[in-house]
Amino acid sequence: MARVYLRPTGFIDAPFGLDGQVARLAGGLSWFSAVELIRVEGGRLSRELLSVAAIEDRLGQLDDRARTAWTNLTAPRAPLVLGDRVIRFDQPQVMGILNVTPDSFSDGGVHDDAERAADAGFAMAQAGAALVDIGGESTRPGAKPVWEQDEIDRVLPPLERLAAGGAALSLDTRKAAVIEAALQIAPVLVNDVSALTFDPRAMDVVASWGCPVVLMHHQGAPETMQDAPSYDGPVLLAVYDWLEERIAACIAAGIARDKILIDPGIGFGKTVQHNLDLMNGLSLLHGLGCPIVLGASRKRMIGALSGEAPADRRLGGSIALAMKAVEQGAHIVRVHDVPETVQAIRVWRGLRDAALTPRID
Repeated sequence: MARVYLRPTGFIDAPFGLDGQVARLAGGLSWFSAVELIRVEGGRLSRELLSVAAIEDRLGQLDDRARTAWTNLTAPRAPLVLGDRVIRFDQPQVMGILNVTPDSFSDGGVHDDAERAADAGFAMAQAGAALVDIGGESTRPGAKPVWEQDEIDRVLPPLERLAAGGAALSLDTRKAAVIEAALQIAPVLVNDVSALTFDPRAMDVVASWGCPVVLMHHQGAPETMQDAPSYDGPVLLAVYDWLEERIAACIAAGIARDKILIDPGIGFGKTVQHNLDLMNGLSLLHGLGCPIVLGASRKRMIGALSGEAPADRRLGGSIALAMKAVEQGAHIVRVHDVPETVQAIRVWRGLRDAALTPRID
């Protein structure tokens, strides 16, 4: 049986005067006028470009999965609720990266003191980050696992300081014990690069606490994921299918759909070409009906495309990738360089607001 995927495209600045010809993407500030209908059947892939009006007429010929994807493309996303904090997804949000690790690929050892780390987190929030994402274990290519108590000892002191100061927090971890320790201090968004597959207890912990979670696609463990990554067929469709299965597994385990966010996992078991394909086709993932998180900040693909620029000289590429994601309706961009990314998004928002303001002259 054919599998059908719908990728919104043909983005426009504003919907005025185009009733029935455009649709709003996932409740955000982007409108699209066309859909790429991708069909896979018997190992063969075909593509067809349809107008929004035409896809409405075609829905009766598609299966329930494809019709659900169309509904998901145009439905607003539920806000992220962390205690008293509510983060809405009617506009793109920034998540600041706070690594309290000695060996992260870009900023390892920079925040090795709890007070210094907390100050860096507060600076991110003041600069406009909606969330501060604290991580105590590097998952860069080749990284080794960290004992859970060591990870807890790294993340809890700055997390406690930031929570007391009112910051909205995300926790970058794969371990149930770390999640439990953090949730006893403050409500957090669990940002799991393994999509709750690394620790057998993690899914039950997230379900029982009712906390939101980011499911990130990956291929292999950090130690070996970049050895020779490969996929059967287009990586974009493989990532979509994998995330679809993980969403279903989480819902079956008692995690509410409106608590699930998704991340295509740039750099996690992907070549540069894989990463580029995912960035170019990112809007397809809206068909899964969950807010999209995109983390490409300072990653290896930027160096590969810019004369092997080192990690600390990848700001321009990081912003380019963040804005590529924003233009395709990504809800959260996860970045190291918060002030610069917030500024870029605010300028984009200014352009969008101008386009969405009716003019009479």
